[in-house]
Amino acid sequence: MRIALKLAQKAVETNDVPVGAVLVCGGRVVARARNEKEKRGDACAHAEMLALRRAQKKLGVWRLSDCALYVTKEPCAMCAGALVNCRVGRLVYGARDARFGCSGSLCDISGDGRLNHRVETTAGILEADCAALLTNFFQSKR
Repeated sequence: MRIALKLAQKAVETNDVPVGAVLVCGGRVVARARNEKEKRGDACAHAEMLALRRAQKKLGVWRLSDCALYVTKEPCAMCAGALVNCRVGRLVYGARDARFGCSGSLCDISGDGRLNHRVETTAGILEADCAALLTNFFQSKR
């Protein structure tokens, strides 16, 4: 999670919401990313989406069932859906997101038993650090 936090801090440099993601497989980091929506002009360039794509390319597979994604903020609907579709084994996130979070807060796409895959989820890891980064970013915009 500390690696993800460092990536999130870098997102601020391009005026992106500070979210970082790290995908770990077999105890080693295989992909890392930060939000790049503003940098790329792409609404789908969330940290989670970029990390998943990079991992799939590096590993040569689309199923990431033996992998864990560490992300500083609870995934949105798009990212939670991607975790299910990529068959990610485990999600670990820091800050909860009551407005947009879809891995336990607003809804629980990643754990929905009606879907063909559920992602084991652990929330609240380094939550205060992750939340402070987001709070400071949005306060600076007001």
